[in-house]
Amino acid sequence: MTATALPETAAPAPAADRAPAGRLRLVAGRLAASRGVVVGAAVLLLLFLLAFLGPHLTPWDYATPNYGQIRRPPSAEHWFGTNGIGQDVFAQTVRGLQKSLVIGLLVAVLSTGLASLVGACAGYFGGWTDRLLMFLVDLMLIFPGFLVIAIVSPRLRGTGWLAFVLLLALFNWMITARVVRSMTRSLREREFVAAARFMGVGAFRIIWRHVLPNVSSFLIIDATIAVGGAVMSEAALSYFGFGVRAPDVSLGTLLAAGTADAPVFPWLFYFAAALLVLFVLAVNLVGDGLRDALDPTAEAGRRSARLARAARTPVGGVPADGPADDPSTPAARTRRSTP
Repeated sequence: MTATALPETAAPAPAADRAPAGRLRLVAGRLAASRGVVVGAAVLLLLFLLAFLGPHLTPWDYATPNYGQIRRPPSAEHWFGTNGIGQDVFAQTVRGLQKSLVIGLLVAVLSTGLASLVGACAGYFGGWTDRLLMFLVDLMLIFPGFLVIAIVSPRLRGTGWLAFVLLLALFNWMITARVVRSMTRSLREREFVAAARFMGVGAFRIIWRHVLPNVSSFLIIDATIAVGGAVMSEAALSYFGFGVRAPDVSLGTLLAAGTADAPVFPWLFYFAAALLVLFVLAVNLVGDGLRDALDPTAEAGRRSARLARAARTPVGGVPADGPADDPSTPAARTRRSTP
């Protein structure tokens, strides 16, 4: 008697055994599905390419005057025209965009890093450390940042624009630090933080390995939006003469220089203004998309509200419970006549 071997068939792996999609892939899918993020990221990419490749596309230098080409309109020779001393406006605009983007990125990174350090330490250690750091935050919030920068900036003319970046970052981290502190206070009571503490892991290692990764979603969103805010702050301060100094230029200095001549020579003002508006709108689109991708409860809440409104309003546009304020409707008469 011989045993007949049955052919082996590969059983499909159960769904529970399949590895779920990672968080990074899930977030990337949400970002790719958001039209606002795609449009904002494309605009930001084009602006960065224009800022850093634009100076190589024109033979003109942003600081070299040409007194034979004063206030010429846009042409094939000068794409954005020339200003009051014959400087090429396209070369100046791309240089100003480059400077504003670099300042915005540096301010966002420095302010977000300082806010995460102060907020995480205050929330994790508590006690006198929390009170001391929060006193510092409250003290910084009292000072009007714009006024302080306007007073200090003229005294730092010889130090370059990096001192201006440090001043902007110094007055842009307090609110973020308060939010990180409140998130850290809730995280330090979680089981994985308590387990690491009982195992003898150091406090700063716990903050670096367990606390900050769990608030990274908020920090990424805050840093993204802070770039746009820093560029706007730089433009405003440079507009009033407290930011980037000549012969260097930024979007703020270009707007300040072209404001008086804008009604007669619009190319001196509107090119720089359009790039500034485009950048801020693109940053806001990307920031909103990151918030929805990293914190799906925000989008879920908005979707639930829309579905609830749709459920209350049928196809005819009349609410499902009828116009209760109109006693002349048949539904209202029926309800009154029903015992």
